[in-house]
Amino acid sequence: MSNIAGKVVILTGASSGIGEATAKVLASKGAKLVLAARREERLVQLQKEIQNNGGHAIVKPTDVTSQTQMEDLAEYALNEFGKIDVLINNAGIMPQAFLFKKKIDEWDTMIDVNIKGVLYAIAAVLPSMREQKSGHILNLSSVAGHNIYPGGTVYCGTKHAVTAISEGLRQEEAMSGTNIRVTNISPGAVSSELLETTSDPESKAGLDEFYKSAIDADNIARAIAFAIEQPSDVAINEMIIRPTVQVG
Repeated sequence: MSNIAGKVVILTGASSGIGEATAKVLASKGAKLVLAARREERLVQLQKEIQNNGGHAIVKPTDVTSQTQMEDLAEYALNEFGKIDVLINNAGIMPQAFLFKKKIDEWDTMIDVNIKGVLYAIAAVLPSMREQKSGHILNLSSVAGHNIYPGGTVYCGTKHAVTAISEGLRQEEAMSGTNIRVTNISPGAVSSELLETTSDPESKAGLDEFYKSAIDADNIARAIAFAIEQPSDVAINEMIIRPTVQVG
């Protein structure tokens, strides 16, 4: 039996891409899923598909930029299942443009979703995980959380922040003896709706070309499952997953 079976998993950004693929993989391994995203109709559709295949999933429409809604999400999971074993911070956006184009509204939204959303989710689940002295938090960073490239400066900044937050959380929980595991996952080019968040035509054209070699989201989902199903005394702390042909 998989070490995932019976685990209660909160998954943000579950309505498409890596989130949707991860939900299906974890459900097939017996996880109890709490699916969160803004698009309720997509969540319900995914829930029905999981249930039709014998899996277990509940739905909570959630905006990760709201600290109140993230606390409500954690409370909902605890009320329904009595515990939270895993948090997957998957929600994220990737609007790209050179800094001189002053896409300030996009900068603000990226910071709210990619950084504050991750922090709000961690804050919402940590108390119960610490009380039960177990848990696993997986943060979706990016290859952009390790590299920097022109036009992606702010996005890279947000993903570097996620990488730093993951490592800081790992160290804090390791020294506290809470048995909470932390995994930072950094995908390269992956087929998803992420590209559609870029409004700048010049940047979008470059991304479309770069993403011609993108791998399927299922590949990231399987990596997430691999990290979760390790024995409780084993922590996969960092995974970078690129298409074989991706250079940067």
